[in-house]
Amino acid sequence: MPLVNPLPSNHDEETKKLAEFFNETLGFCPNSVLTMQHRPAISKAFINLNKAVMENQGRVSSALKRMIAWVSSNATGCRYCQAHAIRSAERYGAEQEQLDNIWEYKTHPAFSEAERVALNFALASSVIPNAVDDEIKTNLYKYWDEGEIVEMLGVISLFGYLNRWNDSMGTIIENGAVESAQQYLVKTGWEKGKHI
Repeated sequence: MPLVNPLPSNHDEETKKLAEFFNETLGFCPNSVLTMQHRPAISKAFINLNKAVMENQGRVSSALKRMIAWVSSNATGCRYCQAHAIRSAERYGAEQEQLDNIWEYKTHPAFSEAERVALNFALASSVIPNAVDDEIKTNLYKYWDEGEIVEMLGVISLFGYLNRWNDSMGTIIENGAVESAQQYLVKTGWEKGKHI
């Protein structure tokens, strides 16, 4: 049972209009946003931040951003965000072999070295204590420029917020997210957990 129940999608008209963004990324408005509507300033600020973070300005693709979100969410253990991240990676063109083997990104040939470095950065940034060190920095600069590193850390930080929000709220997971998680993540133990 969620800590706070989501409000109807038409509760705040401005949030509803901004949330149309999620119809593209997920195919539905997430219950996390519907819960944020209890304080519409939070839901609106979150959606605008999400849009800014996910905008592509360099070589960090939409699919890679969503895989970064998955690694970050996996590190923190948020089942809700893992399902959302893999669903949006799928919708944004991640290769089938990458989706099928996201758990093995460190060694699987479907991932380039640049992608591995980005995903390792996501992992190091998401654990406690933070594990970003000189080796991570050196490897990042082999493949990515400063703007691209900022984009990646924007995704990691956005999902840090979402991981805390959704795990603490016990946000009810949507059917579309469950479908994607069952297709790509259940083979290695994914389950809804508290998000039922």
